[in-house]
Amino acid sequence: MPRILRPTLAVLAVLLIACAPVLAADYVPTREEWARQAPAAAGFDPDRLAAAVAWAQAHGEQQPADLRDTLMASFGTREPGYRILGPVASRGTANGMILRGGRIVAEWGDTRRPEMTFSVAKSMLSNVAGLLHDDGLLPYTARPVARDVPGPWFEGAHNGPITWAHLLQQTSDWSGTLWEVHDWADRPEGDDPSQRPLHVPGTRYKYNDVRVNLLALSLMEVAREPLPQLLRRRLMDPIGASSTWRWHGYDNSWITLDGLRMQAVSGGGHFGGGMFISTADLARFGLLMERDGQWQGRRLLSSGWIAQAVAPSPVKPDYGYLWWLNTGRQAIPAAPESAFWAAGFGGNHVYVDREHDLVIVVRWTPDLAGVVTRVLAALE
Repeated sequence: MPRILRPTLAVLAVLLIACAPVLAADYVPTREEWARQAPAAAGFDPDRLAAAVAWAQAHGEQQPADLRDTLMASFGTREPGYRILGPVASRGTANGMILRGGRIVAEWGDTRRPEMTFSVAKSMLSNVAGLLHDDGLLPYTARPVARDVPGPWFEGAHNGPITWAHLLQQTSDWSGTLWEVHDWADRPEGDDPSQRPLHVPGTRYKYNDVRVNLLALSLMEVAREPLPQLLRRRLMDPIGASSTWRWHGYDNSWITLDGLRMQAVSGGGHFGGGMFISTADLARFGLLMERDGQWQGRRLLSSGWIAQAVAPSPVKPDYGYLWWLNTGRQAIPAAPESAFWAAGFGGNHVYVDREHDLVIVVRWTPDLAGVVTRVLAALE
């Protein structure tokens, strides 16, 4: 009779590892190759994941494709003097990517087409601030911006005390006009928004692109170079992003710095402009955050900065440094409290979930919670 071989513990361990989902928390794609993994191998029920993707596709928005019309319809009727100041592109079809362990487990639509991302650019701006922080140029965010940025922007009793943290958390209540747009004209409040009451900086949250654009200008003043160049050199090129993304400002957002003409970028597409980028490049950006700022063993952004960026604001606990948070699991009850994401008008999202080693990017799909809940339910 043939002898029955008893597998050793070592052999059993190898077999178990081979059968288990491969998450490989250190895996990141190269510029030339991005590994794919079957849903079952990544720990998903294939049918439930397919249903989640189908749901995302069915709930995507495609019309109107002309985003200029969308902007005018959304903001032109309620914001005094509203006008489009930067470039605007047409919208493509709903698309997305799901990564687990850094590998692609699901992809739909055209994920290589650069498109407007609107306020997803804010989270990218947060990372630019992190680069300057890591370089020692913004040593602590409680520092008044006036110490680093000369000129009229942060003068006076109200604007003078504004700190970098206030700008990053959208609690500055900065008062003024930038690129011919008044702070009060962006998402106006009250019967006469031009006479709005002033609030002590750091005491009230207000989503306001004028103030975020001021942050972008201020960061460029400190960096002394255009922010797209800084972002490309320090983050986007090292993570293998394509050459197709663009970060635009406005026709009138040019300044002279060190004798050179530079365009200050916008932190969203509210007035046009902003970040035009593909889903695939956003997935790399999300994976960098999921990997806590490291890429192929190289530290690109400090862990300390990322921890600050995703810490709850004292005024708005579900908001950090231009990143949205799942504090109290209120926004997405099915997701862990540690999850965070970038979000932009029209349904552009980059969701980061370290507990599940998961990155989800969806474009033109407003209901992020609906997508995430279904993807998490597909995990076995």
